Amino acid sequence: MASRLNPYLSFPGTARQAIEFYQQVFGGDLNLSTYGELGGMEGAEGDKIMHGQLETTSGFTLMCSDTPPGTDHQPGNTISVSLSGDDATELTGYWDKLSDGGQITVPLEKQMWGDEFGACVDRFGVSWMVNIGQGG
Repeated sequence: MASRLNPYLSFPGTARQAIEFYQQVFGGDLNLSTYGELGGMEGAEGDKIMHGQLETTSGFTLMCSDTPPGTDHQPGNTISVSLSGDDATELTGYWDKLSDGGQITVPLEKQMWGDEFGACVDRFGVSWMVNIGQGG
């Protein structure tokens, strides 16, 4: 297997809802493992996601987990997930779904560099950037 870089998102107990939302946005195959299955925990803690992985037909991989029990969730503002390419229909579809219920920080529109670009924070607090290239 080749090396790859992909985002790994941490949530304060909402990983299942978030990754299922992202599966609705991007499609693909979702695999979830709970703390109960892998860590032997029981009850509400055991139902939390220890590892989730979404593999899409477009080649995206998105991983996530709930913060481990006894650990504070400390969301950061230093990371965004970037989606880019030249398939305007596909990328605009992702944009529409990701920004729905979230906050648009930069509207998806033509920018000074010639591409369409937008930025938003989805309803789970994750920052996304979408860049639709205009070809060369």
